[in-house]
Parts: sequence; C-alpha cells; structure tokens
Amino acid sequence: MPEARPLDPFRSERLVYRAVNDQPQDIAFIHSIQRDAEAQSGSSYALLRPESIKASTEFKDRIEKCLLGALICLPVTGLAEKDSETLPIGIICLKATPLSHAHHRNSDISIDIAKEYRGQGYGGEAIRWALWYGFQMAGLHRISIETFSFNEGAMKLYERLGFTCEGKHREAMWFNGRWHDDVVYGMLEDEWREEQRKAGNDV
Repeated sequence: MPEARPLDPFRSERLVYRAVNDQPQDIAFIHSIQRDAEAQSGSSYALLRPESIKASTEFKDRIEKCLLGALICLPVTGLAEKDSETLPIGIICLKATPLSHAHHRNSDISIDIAKEYRGQGYGGEAIRWALWYGFQMAGLHRISIETFSFNEGAMKLYERLGFTCEGKHREAMWFNGRWHDDVVYGMLEDEWREEQRKAGNDV
C-alpha cells in the first residue's frame, strides 16, 4: 500500500537513499551487483558476460546521469546522517530522457537488490519511494517499469504496487536457449495520486 513520506525525503520506512560516491566501497558494491549473473539475466538485454571493474565504474557514471540515481541502503546506526552509517543493499534509478523529450514528463524505473536482501520487501519499498519522488518531486506524468516474462515474481510485485500491464514485446529476449517476452508496466500520476488519497496521504 502507498505510504506517507517522512520529513527526510531520502528515507522510507526502513531504507535510506543516498548518492553513489566516487569511493572504493561504492564501486565495490556496484561491482558485486553487476557481477550477479542471476540478477543481470533478469533485468538487461545485454549479452551475459563477466563484469569488469572498468565496466562497473562506467555503470556508476551512468547512474549519476539519471534523473534519480541512488543507492538503496539500510541504516546502521542512529539517523544515518553520514554515508558511512549506511549499508548499501541495492540500486534504484529513474532514467533520464533526452532534453528534446523532457516535455513528455515520463521515465522508467530500474532496480537491483543484492541477492542476500531479496524476498524481504525492500524492492517494493524502494519502488514506492521512487514513485513518490517521480510524481511528487520531479513532476513526472508517467512512470514505467519492465521485466521479462520468466520473472513471475517481479510481475506480481509490480501489479501489487498498482502498475498496469500495458503490453509486451513478444519474444524480445533470447536467454538460456529460449525466447522471452519483455513485459511493460506503467503508472500515471493521477492513478498514483488516487491511491495516495485512498490511503489517507496528503499529496
């Protein structure tokens, strides 16, 4: 269910969201996410291959160019006012669109959660936060998210979060000897605000 935002716009119920810093521990975390073959096969069209530190560093640079690019973190002590007091467990982005497309006011969410933290509701919480940020802070009109047809868990999660299945690109991905559909989900600003009103949130 949608939830009210805390006073700190970069916190949700259990999580803290911070920038990716140019420091070894952040690069190492991104590298660990990008090296996860199971996650990458479920979220990218790219041909699966071993991940290099150089490629992970380049991915960090792409995160910084997103409309919103943040590490999903657990607070370790206190109020997590310092980056050193957070434990990264994932990455979430609202992708940037070219300036010539900015008037359309739409974006796509991408999310990766480290393997040991999956299945605990962190992904759904982070997506709800990104929806709030996109509609309430960034003034977006439409936010989409995609998955491949073999990822039934992701499809159920997106529908539970209020996304509408808008269609699919049939047999768009070749992986592990089979073709798979690219399934597209979307949410409009008015739909999000209506859910917020039903939940009694002030938006």
